[in-house]
Amino acid sequence: MTGQELYGLLVPLLDERLLVPRACVAEVSSMQVLQEMPGAPPWYLGICPWNGRSIPVVSFEGACGQRIPSIGARTRIVVFTCLGQKLPAGHFGIVTQGFPQLVRVSPTVIRSDDSRVFGERVPVLCQVRMVNEVPLVPDLDRLEEMIADETTVTA
Repeated sequence: MTGQELYGLLVPLLDERLLVPRACVAEVSSMQVLQEMPGAPPWYLGICPWNGRSIPVVSFEGACGQRIPSIGARTRIVVFTCLGQKLPAGHFGIVTQGFPQLVRVSPTVIRSDDSRVFGERVPVLCQVRMVNEVPLVPDLDRLEEMIADETTVTA
């Protein structure tokens, strides 16, 4: 790996993929029964046990105002390490539609794609073009903030 390459993960969603830094992902785990959070919005799917703590699990699609996918045999939880200190557990999960794919990202394989505009409150930084993919780059800090706001309201 050269100094201008990073490892990333393409995280499969229902109709799109997220591109995230590999270092932000703590683990990919099997889907499990989630403890509901009364009063939480539909995209806040619940709480699951992980490494001796309880972490919130969300639908990224739902947090963006889109349809929340149903849980299937390929559904997984990608556990992210929080960027800030907003969540007591220090981690949160995003439900995915399969296993993330490891990719090497460099200036030669990625470029900005301004073909879509995202709302101010949507947890998306931008869309990029990578070979045959147009993944979204999530605003993980914004998503963490959204989760923390709901955790505070429902706790």
